[in-house]
Amino acid sequence: MPNQYKPLPPVDVIAPAIIRYWRQRLTDSQILDALLAHHIDASMYGMGLTSFISMRTSMGLLRTRKQAHTVDTIHPVMELLRIQYPNAGAREVVSVLFHEWNMSVSRVVVQSYFVTYEAELIMKRRARRLRRKRFYAAGLNDIWAVDQHDKWKYKFGLGLHIGVDPFSGKIVWLKVWWTNSNPRLILGYHLDTVEELEYMPMVSQSDPGNENFGLANGQTLLRHYHDPNLIGTLQHRWMNRKKNVMPEIAWSQLRRRWSPGFENILDRGVTNGWYNTDNLLESLIFRWVFIPWLQLELDQYRNRINDTKKRADRNKILPHGPPNHIQEFPENYGVLDFKIAVNREHIETVRQMYAPRDHEVFQLVPADFAQLAWSLHEQLGQPSVTRDNVWNIYNNLYSGFRAIMRMNDLPISIDGWEIVQIMAQDDYTSDDIDLIPDLISLPLRDNSDPDTVASQYLGGVNNGQGLDMEHLRQLDEQMEEDYPLPPGRFDLIEEGPLYVDFSDEDGSEEDAEMVDALLLDT
Repeated sequence: MPNQYKPLPPVDVIAPAIIRYWRQRLTDSQILDALLAHHIDASMYGMGLTSFISMRTSMGLLRTRKQAHTVDTIHPVMELLRIQYPNAGAREVVSVLFHEWNMSVSRVVVQSYFVTYEAELIMKRRARRLRRKRFYAAGLNDIWAVDQHDKWKYKFGLGLHIGVDPFSGKIVWLKVWWTNSNPRLILGYHLDTVEELEYMPMVSQSDPGNENFGLANGQTLLRHYHDPNLIGTLQHRWMNRKKNVMPEIAWSQLRRRWSPGFENILDRGVTNGWYNTDNLLESLIFRWVFIPWLQLELDQYRNRINDTKKRADRNKILPHGPPNHIQEFPENYGVLDFKIAVNREHIETVRQMYAPRDHEVFQLVPADFAQLAWSLHEQLGQPSVTRDNVWNIYNNLYSGFRAIMRMNDLPISIDGWEIVQIMAQDDYTSDDIDLIPDLISLPLRDNSDPDTVASQYLGGVNNGQGLDMEHLRQLDEQMEEDYPLPPGRFDLIEEGPLYVDFSDEDGSEEDAEMVDALLLDT
């Protein structure tokens, strides 16, 4: 027995790890294996599966069978969920219930709920058609692909931006701000993430456009600092003709899973005449109230996606697990991790060159405006912003600012506040960054057909050449550990590309087929 003659580890010591793996939907055996391998000092403590289950239960972490939810018990929560996630399918609903309501509900129960209450919605989902897009990468942190999303930019003054590791599907950042086209801001997202994770990818990737020049320069310089042999090369991939596939997939999923409910909330202000992006005061109050709140909501969505296992697909060889778990334990999935440890001094050097923290683009609102807003917020009792009260807080702050204006008590610097509106405009060009000149682009592996991205390796391993014999040896070692060959001589033939093929298919059609079968049985 693993815990024979040894005490159990203190709950408060391993509870954070248990919760993290629980949120990744790992099995009890998988969680216990991870705890024993990475979090429990085997010389002092022991733990078996029965002891672990008892500890997990005492923490209130109950599996689906123990929670025993039915169509009736989830009905009240489903009505609230549908306000925020009107288009979520069965897999997405199961995930949202787990991550936002701490409810472990079987997919069968959710599908039965659909049959009982949402048959019409299911038929609409069945009518959808899926598009396939393909993409190749060699391993974890080979590529970070980034993209901006402008759907809310002109109506609400909100710009979204995302960074994705295509191999694991992990969203490395998902940001909302009052612009998403400033090159210093985009590089700032990248540097903040690199600093937090303490590593960077082999290459970054984006659509062409000067908003990504800062990212291209910053990623390139960081790689040059850590490997002088790369000096003279561009460590960024430009993806022409809308071939930046993985962020496009992420945006499509966000639009379907997350955005509709929040758009309904935002539309209330526009419809009722409370908010006009061209009004300076309304714009500043909106930013101060809505952006921090929306960022928290996006963080919650990102964490949920990163802790959720992707749907299995027998036609692809994607590592099958929660993106966070794949990133943390690549050896468990038989994949290579190409992350590069980063010197913090180098990060700060690049930041000072292209994205200094005191630059105006990193200010939510002007400092003196923020001071007034905080003062008014305190007078309101410092209410926390929620989906239900966000417009009430906005309107109360607006009334407070109008009262200050009637008393002519606004700071003299109000004339300088207009710069924030100017900087948010697409034609604002005073902050352009020039690309580092005379850099050699990375080669494309098998570039016989420039329109066929599927035939090209797009990562940065071996300066764009792909996996070498040492990488293959490491993969063979992992394979031998997981699936050792029996004694004897074997002739092994390898076929196909040494890269992973992705598509943007999700489980929506599968949801429809399974529910359709239930409908036929009723």
